[in-house]
Amino acid sequence: MQKNTYLIVAVLVVVILVATLTGVYFTNRPSSSTSSTTTQSSTSPLQIVAAENFWGSLISQLGGTHVHVFSIVSDPNADPHEYESNSADAQAIANASFVIVNGAGYDTWALSLIGADNTPNQKVLNVQELIGQSIGANPHFWYSPYYVNDTVKAMYSDLLSLDPANAAYYQQQYVALNASLEVYNERIGEIRQQFGGTKVASTESIFEYLANATGLDLISPPAFMEAVAEGNDPPAQSVVQFEQQIQNGSVSVLVYNEQTVTPLTQSVKALAAQKGIPIVGVTETIQPPDVAFQTWMNAELLTLQNALNQQALGQ
Repeated sequence: MQKNTYLIVAVLVVVILVATLTGVYFTNRPSSSTSSTTTQSSTSPLQIVAAENFWGSLISQLGGTHVHVFSIVSDPNADPHEYESNSADAQAIANASFVIVNGAGYDTWALSLIGADNTPNQKVLNVQELIGQSIGANPHFWYSPYYVNDTVKAMYSDLLSLDPANAAYYQQQYVALNASLEVYNERIGEIRQQFGGTKVASTESIFEYLANATGLDLISPPAFMEAVAEGNDPPAQSVVQFEQQIQNGSVSVLVYNEQTVTPLTQSVKALAAQKGIPIVGVTETIQPPDVAFQTWMNAELLTLQNALNQQALGQ
């Protein structure tokens, strides 16, 4: 009887031991739900940082649901030329797989953060380098439809490199974005056809690329525009020349940068208003910040086109 008792106990011990080991095996074994979670994490949105929201809007439209984009400079009330980075910017750049900067001295702070973080395998698109411009060039590249086209192509190529599994999706987004950009490109063509050669002025160099694209003759003194863009006082002679152009009605429209405002640019604006010269406000960053790049740009072009029409009808 005692032997039988020992035997039963021994069997129970073995059964419990086997059950315990089996439970441990299945507990630690990857389940179908865990496998699904791993797959999901591998397809998490790419973390992308754009130094400015105009480039951020374009990459966001290209990447769609497969990217998460953080645009650093987007404040409508601040001059981007004077932006100072902070710890949150540094952290965002350090965690990003892809960073887009304008270059040409416009966002040196971003390049400094990228160099300090030295994130492995991080892809960086520097627009200035992409289009072969020098550091001292006019940095307002997003006002050139040609440079925008080059940059969108490069963004698309970089997305394919970073996330080849979603190549078909990115191709669809690329086609859709190009179709959407065509609206503002067509308006540029309309202005060139209607008003090519018309003399205009600008308080800042922000308008140079768009003036070239639309065929308008930008006659305001380059020294004045460049000084304002760089936060310096324009040479006295350039101020006199600019005021004379406004006084004698040499220009049909004054383009006014609403984010780079000084007492001098306000004075020029007031003088233009006094002389009945239409004033077209433009901004450095997307306004309002929640609209698409092409919506913002097309709205500015429409205002410019209407102002040129108004002046043509008044003559």
